[in-house]
Formats: sequence, structure tokens, C-alpha cells
Amino acid sequence: MHHLDLQVIERALQWANQGLTVWLCTVLKTFGSSPREPGAMLVACDTGEYLGSLSGGCVEEDFIARLHSGEFAQPVQRVSYGGDNGPASTYLPCGGSLEVLVERLAPTTENLTHLEVMHATLLGRQPLTRCIKLDGSGKRFNPANNSTPAVTVDAASVNIRIGPALRLIIAGISSISSPCALFAQSLGFEVIVCDPRDAARKNFAVTGVEVQAVLPSVFIASGGCHANTAVVALTHDPRIDDLAMIEAVRTEAFYIGVMGSQQTSQQRAERLLRSGGLTERQVARIAMPIGLNLGSKTPAEIALAVMADIVRLYRGKQRHAL
Repeated sequence: MHHLDLQVIERALQWANQGLTVWLCTVLKTFGSSPREPGAMLVACDTGEYLGSLSGGCVEEDFIARLHSGEFAQPVQRVSYGGDNGPASTYLPCGGSLEVLVERLAPTTENLTHLEVMHATLLGRQPLTRCIKLDGSGKRFNPANNSTPAVTVDAASVNIRIGPALRLIIAGISSISSPCALFAQSLGFEVIVCDPRDAARKNFAVTGVEVQAVLPSVFIASGGCHANTAVVALTHDPRIDDLAMIEAVRTEAFYIGVMGSQQTSQQRAERLLRSGGLTERQVARIAMPIGLNLGSKTPAEIALAVMADIVRLYRGKQRHAL
């Protein structure tokens, strides 16, 4: 799940706790070219405010206009956009189409509890599946894992997997850390930077990023990683980078990488096997040198290569397929 989804549910909770009815919208299916994927969310309230995204903007505008006109009064509705089935007022510029689930959530105890469980799941470690009855008769949570489909639909219900928000742990601050954090934020990651050095933290000034004044290895060992976490070590300092790698390979993190040349990477691999107590299988989990080979030279170019490699792996693409 992207960090935007966490913001959506936090806003939904805020409005619901204020006594407002909210409409939670989730992309169920996409056809052809579509800017958002199944599971993407948007929340709106009857004041006309909304947060999140279902498309490039046209769907959001149409949805708010229809909400103001009194539509979406049912507890659960399925709405199509684009193609031959969508409303005449809305055709996606990309030529694709999508189907959206719209849930009307009055500020009841049951709905508040449901939103709170969603919030805890996005902040936690284990995914769940929301099962929503299409006749509006109820909803519940079921166990899930990362291989569970994002969305499944049958005649009676919709099942939507939710899980921990994408997280990037930056182990140590260097000239690469700030552009890497900025790229990650724009991609929807929750970003956490760990560095015990006072001087290094003073040189890091990216808003909206959590900065921990601890060794990255300590933060990782304390439970900082879940299955949607990427860990990158960017300092060239083995006292920070090596320790972070030793702890990261013991977690569920889907991407683990450390910066360095081919020669430095080979030396690090030998060091981690010899002195770090890691197995060959654990060392093989580490991307080193980190990132795609883009011929990067500047800090921003290196950060781009790092984040591109993380997205590649998250989307299940092999390097040779690029």
C-alpha cells in the first residue's frame, strides 16, 4: 500500500470523528490504460473536500459533482468510468476505463471501528482483506498475505487487500539521502532516516520525513521493517552500512541495498560472510552495487537509480526485462 492510502484513512477517521459522513472510494478494476491501479483509494465528505486519487483528475471532479447532486446515498455502490459503460460526462483521456466501489460511511461506532482497524493495518506489519457485501448488509476483515490479490469481486461481495504502507528506511545521511527521500515521497513511500551523527542530521532538511537519532541497525532490529519495506544504506561508512545490512537481511524487507563500487561491494560481501555471520543466501538478498546501472554521476541521478530499482522489484520486474 502507498503512503497516500494511509493519509486517506487518517482523513476519513478525522472527518468521521467530527460526526461527518464520509464516502470511501476504491478502484476495483481497470481496463486499458489507467493512471491508478486496483486498490487505490479516495475519501470525500459532504463538504466537498476529498483526499486521494482514482484517476488523473477527471473521475474525481465528476464524483464530487455527483455527490453534491445527491447521488451515492446507498451504503455500497459500484460505478464505472470511461469506455462504453461510464457516464457520458466522463471519458478518461488515457482511453482506459475503471470501476469504483463507493461506500457511504455514516459516523457510527461500527464504521469508526472499521476505519480504525484499516488505519492500524496500514501502520502495522500484517495485511488483511476487507470483505464488503455488495447489498450493503455488512463488512468484515479476513486474514491475508502479500500474495493475496489486491481486489477480487464476485456476485455478492468485494474483497480488497490492505496492508502496511510502503516504507523506505534510509540508513545513514549522505549527499544521496535527501534526493532519495524526495523521490520516495513523490512515489508514496513513508520515509524514515536513521543516523546517530548530530552533524549529519543537521545537514538533512527534507520536510515530512521522520529522522531517528539512532544507528539504523538498532531501528531495524527493533521492528522497523515489514514486508513492504525497502532498506538502503548510502553512507560509504561500513560502521553504519554493514551493521544495517546485517540486521536488514533478517527481516521481511522486500528490497535491501547498499551503495559502493563493484570492488567495494565484493569486499563487503566477503566481510559480511567472514565477520558478519551472514550466510551466502542472506548476502545474495543485498543489492550491491545498489540501484539500476544508469551511468549515474550526480547525487540526484544516483538517487533516481536507487528508487527505480526499488520500484522495479516491488512491481516484480526482472532487470533483463527492462
